[in-house]
Amino acid sequence: MPRARAAVTAVFAVNGALIAAFAVRTPSLKMDHDLTEGLLGLLNALFGVAALAATRVAGRLAVRIGSAWVVRIAAVVLPLALVGVGLAGGHVHLAAAMLLVGAANGLLDTGMNAQAVMVERAAHRPIMNGCHAAWSIGSVAGSLTGGGAAQAGMSLTTHYLILGAVVTTVALVAGRWLPAEEPPAEHPSARTDEVAGRRGWRAGWTRRVLLLGAMGAAVLACEGAVITWSGVLLHDERGASLGVASLGLVAFTACQTAGRLVGDRLSARYPARVLVRGGTALAAAGLTAVVVAPTPILAVAGFAVTGLGLASPLPLIFSAAGHAGTEEGATGATIAVARLTTMTYSAMLLAPALVGRVAQALGLTWTLALLVPLLVTAAWKAPAAMRIPSRPDAPAVPVDAPGASR
Repeated sequence: MPRARAAVTAVFAVNGALIAAFAVRTPSLKMDHDLTEGLLGLLNALFGVAALAATRVAGRLAVRIGSAWVVRIAAVVLPLALVGVGLAGGHVHLAAAMLLVGAANGLLDTGMNAQAVMVERAAHRPIMNGCHAAWSIGSVAGSLTGGGAAQAGMSLTTHYLILGAVVTTVALVAGRWLPAEEPPAEHPSARTDEVAGRRGWRAGWTRRVLLLGAMGAAVLACEGAVITWSGVLLHDERGASLGVASLGLVAFTACQTAGRLVGDRLSARYPARVLVRGGTALAAAGLTAVVVAPTPILAVAGFAVTGLGLASPLPLIFSAAGHAGTEEGATGATIAVARLTTMTYSAMLLAPALVGRVAQALGLTWTLALLVPLLVTAAWKAPAAMRIPSRPDAPAVPVDAPGASR
């Protein structure tokens, strides 16, 4: 289990580094290919569509080859796809490479969360917060190295070749220790992989997964809105300089990462329902502070509180969905995580655009205020959704014990 946990954590860090390196070089991509804003937006949409489609495929693919192999394959294809972005000789080739990057990322995101759930169940201890913290740390590393490469005038191809060589080596080593699905022990309610495969696209769409997906979508919609619009709010509506305006996202990200670093310790002491309810309520309070703050500094403090509140809910929601999915059979965790990822990805992609549309009519401050009820609703529904079933082949964790969830 220590090796399996380290392997899954490393995969999260690799994914964060790759996506951050991809995002931070967007200006270079735009300049190299002489892209207009509209065409760049279309390419980003292709990435999102491919990622969403891949989350739908990931569950069925895991039924056939296992989530460990989904992660191994995607972790190698993703850096190769980035190299393809650097080598693209025209808009058509670039579009194809963007589709491949999105698909590989969607598969990897789904597979690695499913793997984290498997390690949690085998180790009888929470690790999901630590995995998502590793993603954030990898993202920071990818952003810094990508920014350094851009500052040094390094081409996209060279940057992605060097990065790809490093992360592929890490992925290949970590892939050896990823846990493989095992057939469930005798369990009257468990379904076999063959049955799950026959259910096709309907597999995993349970009421509980839909509820968890709605909660995760609310969390990521708010996160996406903060990432995209925090700087604009501080600069345009609070009168901050461009440098101060960037502090909103910095404060949000730093507090979110710090919260995830201690999240597993908190999960070992308190039920998931308490942490999710408390986190989403704290995030709602932070976003309310942003809305009513009269000065940029107070708004930055509000973004910091929002980041702290949003640190644990999403990892715990993924964990709850994966644990619930294990009731469906050996690969049920991956199928459930895939369905959850489809809903959360959709929210992450659509929320920033919807915020922009509504802000044209209501103003950005009032539009962000409309997100507060989403977080309040998530906090309200947390007790009903955050129940993690015990494995039928392992000792059950008492519901009143520290770390138990119900």
